[in-house]
Amino acid sequence: MAMQRRYFITLFGGAAFAWALAARAQQATKMPRIAFLSPGRSELSDPIFNMLTAFLQRLHDLGYTEGQNLAVERQYADRRSDRLPGLAAELVGRKPDIIVAFSTTAALPAKHATGTIPIVVVGMADPVADRLIASLARPGGNVTGTTFLGPEVSANFQLPTFWVERQRLPDRHQS
Repeated sequence: MAMQRRYFITLFGGAAFAWALAARAQQATKMPRIAFLSPGRSELSDPIFNMLTAFLQRLHDLGYTEGQNLAVERQYADRRSDRLPGLAAELVGRKPDIIVAFSTTAALPAKHATGTIPIVVVGMADPVADRLIASLARPGGNVTGTTFLGPEVSANFQLPTFWVERQRLPDRHQS
């Protein structure tokens, strides 16, 4: 009887210890979260959808796979720019590590929704004139990005590499 009791206590204690270690490991290895905000549609015929697909493929090539070691949030305004402020606020509420805004149209509501989460804009015309950044020499704030890109070059642009490098920096935007 004493042997069964010791066995049960050892088994129960070991299981509790393993559970605690697993819970701690899950907290220590937080899955990176990336959010996409698009004024377009979630359809194959939409050029922004194609850029997003190319972007996710490049991240996959760099070792980040959606659902395995990368969480991806997507918001599409379905070509209704009046929806973008609400969608941006919703994304910010989910606390992603980075927001990718496709076009100035999506970047402006994202910038108004957060001053701390990094925002990468794909396809902005004039970020200074659009008041996304202070100047090209000293942008300030949390917005960066590229000028207009076509789908044929979007698979090779440096945003995925920027995002991977961003993961190595200290986390400064947590509230």
